[in-house]
Amino acid sequence: MAENAEGDLNSNLLHAPYHTGDPQLDTAIGQWLRWDKNPKTKEQIENLLRNGMNKELRDRLCCRMTFGTAGLRSAMGAGFCYINDLTVIQSTQGMYKYLERCFSDFKQRGFVVGYDTRGQVTSSCSSQRLAKLTAAVLLAKDVPVYLFSRYVPTPFVPYAVQELKAVAGVMITASHNRKEDNGYKVYWETGAQITSPHDKEILKCIEECVEPWNGSWNDNLVDTSPLKRDPLQDICRRYMEDLKKICFHRELNSKTTLKFVHTSFHGVGHDYVQLAFQVFGFKPPIPVPEQKDPDPDFSTVKCPNPEEGESVLELSLRLAERENARVVLATDPDADRLAVAELQENGHWKVFTGNELAALFGWWMFDCWKKNKSRNADVKNVYMLATTVSSKILKAIALEEGFHFEETLPGFKWIGCRIKDLLENGKEVLFAFEESIGFLCGTSVLDKDGVSAAVVVAEMAAYLETLNITLKQQLTKVYEKYGYHISKTSYFLCYDPITIKSIFERIRNFDSPKEYPKFCGTFAILHIRDVTTGYDSSQPNKKSVLPVSKNSQMITFTFQNGCVATLRTSGTEPKIKYYAEMCASPEQR
Repeated sequence: MAENAEGDLNSNLLHAPYHTGDPQLDTAIGQWLRWDKNPKTKEQIENLLRNGMNKELRDRLCCRMTFGTAGLRSAMGAGFCYINDLTVIQSTQGMYKYLERCFSDFKQRGFVVGYDTRGQVTSSCSSQRLAKLTAAVLLAKDVPVYLFSRYVPTPFVPYAVQELKAVAGVMITASHNRKEDNGYKVYWETGAQITSPHDKEILKCIEECVEPWNGSWNDNLVDTSPLKRDPLQDICRRYMEDLKKICFHRELNSKTTLKFVHTSFHGVGHDYVQLAFQVFGFKPPIPVPEQKDPDPDFSTVKCPNPEEGESVLELSLRLAERENARVVLATDPDADRLAVAELQENGHWKVFTGNELAALFGWWMFDCWKKNKSRNADVKNVYMLATTVSSKILKAIALEEGFHFEETLPGFKWIGCRIKDLLENGKEVLFAFEESIGFLCGTSVLDKDGVSAAVVVAEMAAYLETLNITLKQQLTKVYEKYGYHISKTSYFLCYDPITIKSIFERIRNFDSPKEYPKFCGTFAILHIRDVTTGYDSSQPNKKSVLPVSKNSQMITFTFQNGCVATLRTSGTEPKIKYYAEMCASPEQR
C-alpha cells in the first residue's frame, strides 16, 4: 500500500502545475514534460523534479544553446541547453522557418543531413537518431532531404551542399570533443559554415517555434517519404574524383616503399581514408585495429582529440614501430582534422604541431602549383589563408613568392566564407588552415578536411623520400628559406563563464578603467588588439581591421621583442586558449 501511495504521489507531482517558487522554471518543466517523447530524457527531468533538484532543473531548462565557432554543441542529455531529440527538433524547426524565408526554391533544392558515430545509451541519443529526426522535421514539411545512409566525414556535408545545390545542410557531430558531447553544425548554400547574421536569425526562429509540430517526431518518414534521398554513393564518388585535382605524383605514389599507419580514433575516417589512398595510387595505410571501427565510448583514449599529441597516439606509434612504418596519420572522430607523427633517426617520434604542418602544406601546395601551372597563370591571383591565431608562416612564404596571404577570425567558418568570395572574384586558393590541426588543400570543400589532408601528407612524404629527405628535415628547409616561426599553443580549462568573463574584463581594465596592461612580466607590450570590443591600438583610428566578435573573448598582444600572443575562449569547449609566436626573417638564422 505504501509503495502504491508513493507512486500515486509521484504521479500527481509530475502532472500537477509546478510550484518551485520560480515561474520561469515551472513553465519550462511543464513544456519539457509535454513535448519530450524520448522516454529516457523525459525520465531524467522527472527524476530531478521528484528529488527536488531545482538548481539542476534550472541549469538544464532555463537556458538555450547558442551558436559557437562550430554550430550548436553541448552534452547529450535532457534539457533545453543540451543536445537531445527535442532540442534537435526545435533547432530544425527554426532552420525550416528561416530557410523558408530566405529561399523561395527551398522545396525544390532541398537540404543535406549527415552524421558521425557518437551516441549515449543513458539518453537514448545517437548522431544517427538525431539525423533522422532532423530529416523528419523537414520531410513532414515537404522539403526534399539528402540524408546519408551511413556515417560520413564532416567535410562530406558541405561538399554535398555545393554539389547538390541544396540551400543548406547539417552535420550531427561534436568532432573531437569528449564522448558526452554532440553537436549540430550548420552549412549555408555556399558550402561554408554559417556566420552572422544567419546564426542569430536562426536562433530567433528557433525561439519562435519551440513546440514540436505535428509530424516532427515522425522518424518513420525517413523510410517512407519519397522526398528522402540517399546521396552517399554519388557524393563519395564525386569527392574521390575531385581529390585527383590535388594529386600530383600518382605514379610515384604507387611505387613508394614508405608505409603509413592510420588511426581513425574510433570515428568515421577509416573507410574514406582507405579510398583516398586508393585514388592517389597508394597501397592502403595500415589501420590501428583497436581504433578502426566506430566506438562512441572512445574506449582506448582518454580524449578523442589527436591534437593532444603523443599521449593519445600511443597505439598508432607502437603499431608503426612493429610494422616498420615511418609516418602516422591520425584523423579525429569526424575526420575533419589531421595529426601527423614521423619516426626520427634517433628512434623518437616527432608529432608535428598544426603550425608546423601548415608550413609543410604551404610549401608543398605552392611548389606543386609552380611546377604544374598553366602558361598564363599569375602568381598575383593566388591566395592562402589562415586564422589570426595561427602561425604567420604562410605570410612569410607569400611575401617571398609573390602570392597573397589573408587572415580571418578564428573558426573555419570565416575561412570558408572568404574563400567563397575569392573564388567568385576569379582568384585561386591553394591552401588554408587553423593551428588546431585543421587543413584545407584545394577548394573542393569549404571546410577543414582530414581525409584529403591525410593523403596529401602521404604524397608529400613519398615525394620527399625520393630525395632522401624526411618531413622534419623539409620543415627545417622551409624555415631556413622563409624565416623561423616558433610557436607555443595551449589552454587552461575553465568551466565557469562568469570567471572567464572577469579574467578578460580585468585585462581591459588593468591599472585603471579602459587601460590595458603595458607589460607582461618584464616584457613591454607594443600594441593590443581586442576583437571582442573592436579596439586595435596599432591602427590610426584605433579600430580593429578584423570584424568585431562580441560573443567571444579574444585579445592579442604584440610585444616590443616581436612576439605576438593571443588569449581567447574556445567556441566548442570550456577552455581559455593561448597562442604565442616569434617570427624571424630569413636572415635571422
